[in-house]
Amino acid sequence: QVQLVESGGGLVQAGDSLRLSCAASGRTFSRYGMAWFRQAPGKEREFVATINLSGGNTYYVDSVKGRFTISRDNAKNTVYLQMNSLKPEDTAVYYCAARLYSGTLHPGDYHYWGQGTQVTVSS
Repeated sequence: QVQLVESGGGLVQAGDSLRLSCAASGRTFSRYGMAWFRQAPGKEREFVATINLSGGNTYYVDSVKGRFTISRDNAKNTVYLQMNSLKPEDTAVYYCAARLYSGTLHPGDYHYWGQGTQVTVSS
């Protein structure tokens, strides 16, 4: 069982930066591929980024490439999402998710989810 708790969301202006954190419980964090998803009002949950077990491989949706960086610290059981050059279209609730052994782009593949943190970017 893994419990995930996100933090770091907030209200910022376009062009600003935020760093989201997702703290995981348990001693097996390093066995889980991790990902960030987001969901804007009235829209489906959207893949943002994923990172493999060691943190050596990452993958991003095209709309955030070059602006967002996913990373993890297995010693701290935490995954991060550094978001730079934020745009109003990045406004959403951001969720972290864990999938045993590897991440994917599909939310239905993930075993555990956090409660989400709101990110609002004003123009």
